[in-house]
Amino acid sequence: MLSLTSRIALTGRYGGCIHKFISRQMTSQRVVLSGIQPTGIAHLGNLFGAIEKWVDMQTTDTLYVSIVDLHSISLPQDPGYLRGCILSMTATLLASGLDPDRCILFQQSHVPPHAELGWILGCKTTLARLGHFPQWKSKAGKDKQAACVGLFTYPVLQAADILLYRATHVPVGDDQVPHLELAQHLAKLFNQTYGTELVSPKLIVGRFKRIKSLRDPDKKMSKSDANPKSRIELTDDDETIKLKLRKAVTDFTSAVTFDPELRPGVSNLVNIHAAATGQSAEDIPSQVEGVTTAEYKTVVAEALIQRLTPVRERYFKLMADEAFLKDVLYMGAKRARPIAKSTLDDVKRCVGLS
Repeated sequence: MLSLTSRIALTGRYGGCIHKFISRQMTSQRVVLSGIQPTGIAHLGNLFGAIEKWVDMQTTDTLYVSIVDLHSISLPQDPGYLRGCILSMTATLLASGLDPDRCILFQQSHVPPHAELGWILGCKTTLARLGHFPQWKSKAGKDKQAACVGLFTYPVLQAADILLYRATHVPVGDDQVPHLELAQHLAKLFNQTYGTELVSPKLIVGRFKRIKSLRDPDKKMSKSDANPKSRIELTDDDETIKLKLRKAVTDFTSAVTFDPELRPGVSNLVNIHAAATGQSAEDIPSQVEGVTTAEYKTVVAEALIQRLTPVRERYFKLMADEAFLKDVLYMGAKRARPIAKSTLDDVKRCVGLS
């Protein structure tokens, strides 16, 4: 069993200091909330598109990061697999640099007000509005009569996630904008109807890198893609990373250029290279003049291996200490509950439930 000092140091954020999992006084003006599904292994798109930005935000903002396990069961899940995924995602976030003393990292289902506020908000949300959401259209399939109610009301629970913590800002991808607009709508509706003081969140859009599938660069990299060669997972070893990049779809032009519209495959590699090295994608092609696309895949692989190796090593060390991961989630939920309960109590009082 690792000592507390050793376990905390694994996050890579604490140095040699011992940090206890206690609430600290947060004085920032922005309150940011974000969530991530626990199912599947996190990949480059998760790291470069979201997690790295959360790591930056935790130093300047009041940051809540929720592992949204209630959302994950809107699709069928094996219970044992889900439990393992929750711990795996916790380890991934810590290994990537999230610091549970600088943010509140918690498991959604461990904070009961999420479900309760979701029900209250759902009582003022119309079927017509929910039927237009992309989450429903893409995941319900052709036989929508057979899809579960949880998938249909997914955006309402998402709104509850945000409004409970009076989040002022929410980072989202373009495909999630309609969901966040529902949270804004419900905050305004409840404030006007009942006199609540829910905060209508502002969207943080466009600051996040969109890493595409290695097999179909017209689609984003996804944990749910049936083809594992479509993504590079944060636990992939060096040889797997090299293999997946060698198989990445490009085109028949040899030179390396950055043109997402005309050359999406090569441009995706450039984006990955830029994200791994902290550079601008537009600056990369001039650095690899004379390098063929095939040779460039090796360049990208080496940069990516250098970036991911420390994360991967910390991840496996953290996964060896299940008790520590559970402690992180326990303390995160303990800090989140009173904040969520305060908002829920205000809403219940205004609507006449207490």
